[in-house]
Amino acid sequence: MKSLELFAGAGGLAMGMSRAGFKHAAVIEWNKAACETFRDNQRHHTDLVEGWPIHEMDASQFDYGALAGRIDVVSGGPPCQPFSMGGKHRAHEDPRDMFPVAVGAIRDIMPKAFIFENVRGLTRSTFAGYFSYILLQLQHPEIVRRAGEDGLAHQARLEREHTASNRAPTYNVVFDVLNAADFGVPQCRERVFLVGFRSDLGASWSFPDPTHSRDELLRSKFLSGEYWRDHDIGSRGALSDRAMKALERRSDDAAAGSLGRWRTVRDALSDLPDPRTDSARLIANHDFTPGARVYKGHTGSRLDEPAKTLKAGQHGVPGGENMFVQDVGGVRYFTVREAARLQTFPDQYSFPGVWTETMRQLGNAVPVTLAEVMARSIVGALRGAAKEL
Repeated sequence: MKSLELFAGAGGLAMGMSRAGFKHAAVIEWNKAACETFRDNQRHHTDLVEGWPIHEMDASQFDYGALAGRIDVVSGGPPCQPFSMGGKHRAHEDPRDMFPVAVGAIRDIMPKAFIFENVRGLTRSTFAGYFSYILLQLQHPEIVRRAGEDGLAHQARLEREHTASNRAPTYNVVFDVLNAADFGVPQCRERVFLVGFRSDLGASWSFPDPTHSRDELLRSKFLSGEYWRDHDIGSRGALSDRAMKALERRSDDAAAGSLGRWRTVRDALSDLPDPRTDSARLIANHDFTPGARVYKGHTGSRLDEPAKTLKAGQHGVPGGENMFVQDVGGVRYFTVREAARLQTFPDQYSFPGVWTETMRQLGNAVPVTLAEVMARSIVGALRGAAKEL
């Protein structure tokens, strides 16, 4: 199947699409450093990105009409800063809002399906009106904003068209907030996904079920002790009597044990040497960055839990998301290789830029594993719809 990747960033979503069998007709990203990361990996014949047609450009300037009728799925992560908790919350008034470009791409190409990812903040009540407007535009991309028509008037016209009894939406669109930890990513990362299928296909789809759970991690620590044995360390921490009894009751449920345990920072990084040792020099992007420290609200991730959400900020402020608490005490920053592990990028994928720029790329990325799960579920729905035609 053919795909188009918008706002590719570090390439996490695009890699997941590739793993699911998609062939990218174009991968569009304006950031020079991110594109250089792609090109560097292509020069080294890195799997998944080799052969990607990279377009280093503003996505609003791409000729989407040239791909009309040739693309099965459009995917991408429009810049999150207009909706991020750490941003200025300007939504459609922020010049970085690229949802209009995403809608335009859908209108010009008319793919069978699309998938867009963004920060959970997009679903906040503050943005309820604009989020509703985004959904209506994705459902009816052919209803174009007229010259001189403001956003509110366009939204009202979309609402009238959408509720008209004789008009079905061009795309059936659903959205949900997913936690990457529920799908085997060693990081608690909540993001909203918007998925649409062209209604004439008759595709039937729902968000994939979680494959991992917090309860299973707790059971492996405090009931079976399996987690500690796997890492050859003594048990650490404890649950209150009340929490332990509640966990035991849930363990009696018929569904208990059917999911994997949440993966932790220790699960992801235990085979990597300390970046301050000589052996670390043999591992690409595994360099020590000094200066990590703890202060109020800036505490870092714990080794035996999934990591906090990696952030695109220079040092992960305000929660210390780009550092972790060490077994030996104190904190240190994640190396680029460690952060890439937490985002489930393959070890052979290298990052040629400086630590701050690379962490910005990784902080904005979609975890590759979650992207693959979503992409495979969409492939299944499209193939199922094709059989019904």
